Amino acid sequence: MSKEIRKTREGLVRSIGTKALAANIFNMVVGAGIFVLPGVIASYLGASAIFAYLICAVAVSLIFLCYAEIGSRIRRSGGSYAYIEEAFGPFAGFVASMLLWFGWAILSDAALLVAMTETIIIVVPELDDPIIRPLFMFSLLTFLVFMNVRGVDSGVRLYVINTIAKVIPLGLLVIFGLFAINIDNLIITEIPSFEQIGATTLILFFAFSGAECALNASGEIENPEKTVPRGILLGMGSILLLYLCLQTVAQGVLGADLANNTEAPLSATANIVFGSWGGKMLLAGTAISIFATLSGDILVTPRVIFASARDGNLPKVLAKVHPKFNTPYLSVIVFATILLLIALSGTFSTLAILASGSILLIYAGVSLSVLKIRARDGEPTEKQFKLPGKALIPILSLTVIFWMLSQLSLEEALGLAALVGASILIYIIMQVTKVKNNAD
Repeated sequence: MSKEIRKTREGLVRSIGTKALAANIFNMVVGAGIFVLPGVIASYLGASAIFAYLICAVAVSLIFLCYAEIGSRIRRSGGSYAYIEEAFGPFAGFVASMLLWFGWAILSDAALLVAMTETIIIVVPELDDPIIRPLFMFSLLTFLVFMNVRGVDSGVRLYVINTIAKVIPLGLLVIFGLFAINIDNLIITEIPSFEQIGATTLILFFAFSGAECALNASGEIENPEKTVPRGILLGMGSILLLYLCLQTVAQGVLGADLANNTEAPLSATANIVFGSWGGKMLLAGTAISIFATLSGDILVTPRVIFASARDGNLPKVLAKVHPKFNTPYLSVIVFATILLLIALSGTFSTLAILASGSILLIYAGVSLSVLKIRARDGEPTEKQFKLPGKALIPILSLTVIFWMLSQLSLEEALGLAALVGASILIYIIMQVTKVKNNAD
């Protein structure tokens, strides 16, 4: 079938299948954090870390089951934004879009871009030059913009290749690390308290965040009724398996020392398993992993800007589709430009606390959207994914999310309130301007 025939009413092309969606979910979640996560978790729970992983897996599953149902029902671009806007209207949709593309994606990606640059500087110290450093960031983002503007297919190929490159060093560490495990290091000698497990689960929860960003390109997903739930199941299942394997190998190889190594636990594990070159392999893996996450985010998050502009909540010019490549090219360019400016300014570090609260509010909005759309439009059809237990899973999902929000510090809560307030103010100004222009 030709691309012309497969074009949607938005002017985009549906070319993301189950495997590609699962790869991008894996890509968006498994970022730089996995390279330090085992040490942080061990510092809380030691060998009993498995409990936190399993509890977190259940909590995350509740949320993404909601995504599976609503993503099979709403086919247009925007992912979480489109789901919330469809359920609650333009105002809620606009706030959701701001929380998604700025509060979560841009701030997180700016931090990742700086982290990737700092990692490469360890090997290439010349990069730490006041002229070369920004030039490197600009060149990197220009390449990613070019790949994603020239077609969703090229963007998909790029992140699939990056995901494979990311998995190789981690996969090698798991396979060979299993033979270096000391079983005594895996024996659970003390059952952790509920408070310890709760605090650790909160940390782990954010290590599983990001899968929802892969759904921002929902207008370019083939047969979303089947692809979305299958892609979520395959992607999140692979992530859980990888996390459990890496934690087991690191704990089994390093033992009690893992809890003291919170900066580079996987590199320390690789040094023992492979020798000195193992640490260098994991260092390269860190840079590749961050690059892969950036490439995936620049593919999917501009679709939120595109969708919001298409619906009249942002300037209409951002909804333009490239006449040749069928991609929202202006949204891609604007997203990358803002990302670069924040990364270069360094101010992102003071704003990064907004990211975690932003994504929790988005999760809450999606769970509520499942309930709203069911009440308004009835149960999903036979071709769509249907949650078991009627309203049980969305309600349990909301319970988990509100518990997570209650764990935010006062500074995080105030920062989140400020971002929501700014989004509301921008929306009001845009609506007043629109009314005035119509009157004129």
